[in-house]
Amino acid sequence: MRILVCGAGGQVGRELVERAASFGLEVLAPARAQLDIAQPEQVAAVMRQRPGLIINAAAYTHVDNAESHREQAYAVNRDGARHLAEAAEHAGVPLFHISTDYVFSGEADRPYTESDETGPTGVYGASKLAGEEAIRERLQSHLILRTSWVYGVHGHNFVKTMLRLARQRDALGVVSDQIGCPTQAGSIASVLLELARRYAAGADLAWGVYHYSGVPACSWYDFGVEIFRQGEGAGLISRQPTVSPIATAQYPTPARRPAWSVLDCSRFESTFGLAPRHWQEDLADVLAILRQQEHPAISRERSSRA
Repeated sequence: MRILVCGAGGQVGRELVERAASFGLEVLAPARAQLDIAQPEQVAAVMRQRPGLIINAAAYTHVDNAESHREQAYAVNRDGARHLAEAAEHAGVPLFHISTDYVFSGEADRPYTESDETGPTGVYGASKLAGEEAIRERLQSHLILRTSWVYGVHGHNFVKTMLRLARQRDALGVVSDQIGCPTQAGSIASVLLELARRYAAGADLAWGVYHYSGVPACSWYDFGVEIFRQGEGAGLISRQPTVSPIATAQYPTPARRPAWSVLDCSRFESTFGLAPRHWQEDLADVLAILRQQEHPAISRERSSRA
């Protein structure tokens, strides 16, 4: 079966494209110039190639910029999701859609379940929630996957930022009062592709909203410290900088971040039998690939000696 990957140039999108063949799936991955999901005519044109399933990894993800670019954020995150849902309904195919922990207020004291009340505090979260609602209103065969703190080999993310700062500074502060679950882009891609493979094989999927993120929960400070520890061990940085925990108030941003972004993934695991990955292990995998990209000759030599 051929799947249409929207947002093929992003963190998760690139992983979807790179991993699809290992799941026995063919990929239709138009570039951003050929498929802007905010443009319904472009969506219609791509759908003429008759994909059997759509995975939407496209989104306006600039959380801070969204506060001053509201129309642009809604055009992609709400209207783009609606265009895909309408196209999927017309074609009779399902839609997998990636959403976010930012649909919640961040004021909870336990992991969020799929049935918990939403309450986004910024434009990004509100636009993503509007996209979820647009899909649910128009398409029965949908799977909305909320995730959090996405990082990986591709694109811009917290892991790469921390590695860059470690090479530039001897000391830095990292926010310690925001708690969430780092999730590797490749792991998100793999679970979505596994579900796509099952659908292609004739399985009946339980449609709806699900949560999927890495485990266990941690703070950005904890995540940063582990990045530096593993980064030094992988040879990506020469030494670990001194890291100080700081409060969110000491690092003001245009958009308010949820203080609590922990997602309860038990429904996803019990429904599909796919357990969340430990983010420390996923981080090690990402750092190993980044090491190989930066020092391919050394990495090949080490592999030959193993």
